[in-house]
Amino acid sequence: MTAAVATPAHTRSPQDARAVARAEGWRRRAPLLPALIFTIVVTQVPFLVTIWYSLRSRNLLRPESDLFVGFDNYVRIAQDATFRQAAANSVVITLGCVLVAMLLGILLALLLDRPFAGRGLARTLLITPFLLMPVASSVLWSVAMLNPTYGLLNWTLSLVGIPSVDWTSTYPVVSILMALVWQWTPFMMLLVLAGLQAQPRDVLEAAAMDGAGWWRTFVSITLPQLRRYIELGVLLGIIYVVNTFDQIYIMTAGGPGTESANLPFYIYQRAFLGFDIGQAAAMGVVVVIATIIVATLALRLIFRSFDVRE
Repeated sequence: MTAAVATPAHTRSPQDARAVARAEGWRRRAPLLPALIFTIVVTQVPFLVTIWYSLRSRNLLRPESDLFVGFDNYVRIAQDATFRQAAANSVVITLGCVLVAMLLGILLALLLDRPFAGRGLARTLLITPFLLMPVASSVLWSVAMLNPTYGLLNWTLSLVGIPSVDWTSTYPVVSILMALVWQWTPFMMLLVLAGLQAQPRDVLEAAAMDGAGWWRTFVSITLPQLRRYIELGVLLGIIYVVNTFDQIYIMTAGGPGTESANLPFYIYQRAFLGFDIGQAAAMGVVVVIATIIVATLALRLIFRSFDVRE
């Protein structure tokens, strides 16, 4: 009897090698297919339905007006001044929150990276705002902090002779930004703190032995080390803050008028208050595409910095 002998890898033809590699790839991917199918069903199918609604003139108050109108909803969006204002508010709120929260997060992380009595308690207290529900933090800021009659901020300003201000009516966007920055600063602080604790101590000791001061060490060594963490925090902050809804709904309801409405809130108004499903769906499609473009560009910049460092 002759025993079967396995073909050595170096004697296989290129076609056989590709077939083996393809089979091995499918063997590794097979356990992930159920999760992939589930993700496609719960994300892409609703998005395709949204695209379909965006091409129709559908109003829940007038069922007979359900007609295919093509890109007419997108043309109306381009001509909608309120949509442009909501888009501008989204940019201001998102960038303002992310940049200010990141700056404060860096400062707090630098403080927490130094040993002092009660550091564990201070870290826990600083993390607490990020653990609160957005609705709870919105109520806290609207009622306890910014109330024109008995708010803590107006009471503090009255101590130096500044009259009370109705913040949510006079400065609605600033009020929303204060609540968002308070909630997102702990997240940025944790990311930066992780970067500070990951930097090699021998490099810092060498810089100190060479006579480098705190500022020179921070600019030349610490800040480049934190670049990846800062970029990741900014990217995640933009993705999440651009979808802000709770703070606007609780604190200002998009007002006065539509002065503080962002894109998610304006889409909510068109869909659930104006019952214009077609135009609301078109707005949603535009927002999703814009978010994907921004996230893709940001991810490319981050991965490019990784490749350069490697």
